[in-house]
Amino acid sequence: MVKPLRFLASRINLLMSYLMINRALMSANRAKSAGRCWLLTTVVLLLSVLLSTNAVAEDKKGKTKVTVAMSQQVYEQLEEIQELVEAEDINNALIKIKQLQARKKLSPYEKAQIWNLTAYAYYVVEDYKQAINSYEQVLKQPELPEALQQTTLKTLAQLHFTTEDYSKTLETIKRLRVVVPEPAADLYNLEGSAYYQMNDYKRAIPPLKTAIDMYIDQGRTPKESWLLLLRVCYWELKDFPNMLKTLEQLIALYPKDSYVLTLAGVYSELGDTKKQLVLTESLYEKGYIDKKKHAVNLANLYMLHGLPYKAAIILEKEIAAKNVDANVRNLRLLSQAWYSAREDEKAIPPLKQAAAAGKDGELYIRLAQSYINLENWPDAAASAKKGLSIGGLKRKDTANIMYGMALFNQKKLEQARKAFQAAGQDKRSKRASGQWIKYVDSEIRRRDTLDQKLPEMKAREIDDILKANS
Repeated sequence: MVKPLRFLASRINLLMSYLMINRALMSANRAKSAGRCWLLTTVVLLLSVLLSTNAVAEDKKGKTKVTVAMSQQVYEQLEEIQELVEAEDINNALIKIKQLQARKKLSPYEKAQIWNLTAYAYYVVEDYKQAINSYEQVLKQPELPEALQQTTLKTLAQLHFTTEDYSKTLETIKRLRVVVPEPAADLYNLEGSAYYQMNDYKRAIPPLKTAIDMYIDQGRTPKESWLLLLRVCYWELKDFPNMLKTLEQLIALYPKDSYVLTLAGVYSELGDTKKQLVLTESLYEKGYIDKKKHAVNLANLYMLHGLPYKAAIILEKEIAAKNVDANVRNLRLLSQAWYSAREDEKAIPPLKQAAAAGKDGELYIRLAQSYINLENWPDAAASAKKGLSIGGLKRKDTANIMYGMALFNQKKLEQARKAFQAAGQDKRSKRASGQWIKYVDSEIRRRDTLDQKLPEMKAREIDDILKANS
């Protein structure tokens, strides 16, 4: 009597599905980067269903052929082994398998199913090498039903991917295509993933796109992980126009703020900073982005598009909330934003803090400029002098001009003249310094004239003068 294998096959299939998915997740966590994580989304069938005393299949020419059925004894032993595997008693399961394999007159189909269960047992204990070898033994059996051949090859491809043997993965996929001219979408995704892991991004894209397009043509939603992998491939190739299309597809199907932020970054790469600003500003205002990471970026975008006041407001707010570090770079940016917004008084505190925190003479010169705008000549002179003493200035001549102006407006004419003379040593400021020196010299002469004391005259002499004019 021959007993059908429907019950045995279904139990093993359920177990295999569960274990495959869990191990795929573990494998994904070990991937080289988050962009390379993926899931094995389809789990293969391990055993074909025998509905009668004979297993019926078709050959490549479409003709039916009969394979030897499974005997009652073999079936019962397989069922016993399967229960041991379910209980994870793998050692005893393998002992039973070897005893079963020693039987004489096993049909090719029986041998195939024994090797199938052997592979599954090794898979449970994560002995992937032995599992792969066992599946290869399945494929060596003659007159193998095509359904079993196809599922075995698919399992092999997935196992090779799990063991990071991507060349073998691709090789097995080619073998599978011989018996399956039109494979399912998940197989195309597996092929694309293998090429991606080999850093062959150009060859990864076509199968990934095919998998996605197949789902769309079938009225199904492409899987998020597939679109993410395609996006990363375009990123690696710096193909931003196509990356943009993939991101738009991701946002439409799987709306997430992280994708919108990535989209803003792509617009930046494409030079469309206006769209980048709109997206980043929208996410910021809704509280959907990490302010610590993106507030400064948004402030820079505001500055780029001539909105310094907005830049200053956001920076001042986030620095006060301690979401943005009050370091020299951020304080300088805040000061620059207030300065560009013509808010000189507000520009001074962060610039003073930045200048005191660092050893950058340029910061003191910027501070001097703000004081000059406010006509605070003593502080302007002090800041310019400090900047000149620290050094490392881009335009020392300009700094001396500013220093001279601050001194001049304090009536410190001789000191101002020296500052203008120092500026004149640079040919770029020679003309300006010369004009200032002439002006200072005229002021010195005028001052000296006004300061001259007239000779004292006696009262009689004054009277004589007055009489002469009467």
